[in-house]
Amino acid sequence: QLQLVESGGGLVQPGGSLRLSCTASGSGLDAYAIGWFRQAPGKEREGVSCISTSGDGTNSADSVKGRFTISRDNAKNTVSLQMNSLKPDDTAVYYCAARTTTVQGACAMMRNIYDYWGRGTQVTVSS
Repeated sequence: QLQLVESGGGLVQPGGSLRLSCTASGSGLDAYAIGWFRQAPGKEREGVSCISTSGDGTNSADSVKGRFTISRDNAKNTVSLQMNSLKPDDTAVYYCAARTTTVQGACAMMRNIYDYWGRGTQVTVSS
């Protein structure tokens, strides 16, 4: 069974950068679309960015466009989220999730379509 582990979270000042990683075990990642989600205290979990099985299709929330970049390396079973120009509003627990799919070149950020979830990594943006 696929297992996902997030890493790379931490405390960063506004305007700073972090790179999150999602590493898979138990199965190769090439049959899964991957999504990054986040949940701030008292708020619903929301989609941040997603990437298609082969990496040729991505999608991002308007709030992170131009600041966050998602990428994947199927050979290393890893998906990354590069986060630049971080803001206090980006503070949340970040989760990666995998969706079994045969769809090529596209992904979606609806959380209820994802089959496997990691436990999350905390990102705190504060001065």
